Amino acid sequence: MKTLKSLFLGLALLVVTNVVKADEPTAAVITRNQAITTYVNAMTMGNNAGLNEVVDQSAKFSILRGKNVISFDKAELMKFANQNQNVKQACTTTTTEIESNADMSVVKVDMKFENFTRTNYVTMANTESGWKITNVYSVFK
Repeated sequence: MKTLKSLFLGLALLVVTNVVKADEPTAAVITRNQAITTYVNAMTMGNNAGLNEVVDQSAKFSILRGKNVISFDKAELMKFANQNQNVKQACTTTTTEIESNADMSVVKVDMKFENFTRTNYVTMANTESGWKITNVYSVFK
């Protein structure tokens, strides 16, 4: 009888443990549209909400200035974004998908100012946590 009670107690404990252990909520996976929208909002409106999450840790940013290429990393981008938080750029912005498949996407972001246009070629990859920006190459016309 004692063995039977122990067996039922153990079985009850196992059932309770499995019922109580609910699946942990999974973090929302970032969509391709969310990633590019977040980037555009940060660069044009100074709205940095979510920018850190959509930029991959190993992302590289390059700007062609004349014949010189200036490169920087995510930490430098975040510093720039924080310094320009809530600063709205006086430009009209358009986005054009250049190439896209299940694993990567390249989006052209044109920021047209009064006297020039800044074009950003934004490369994104579909990672385990969703779409992340991995590279941005900027040119001025």
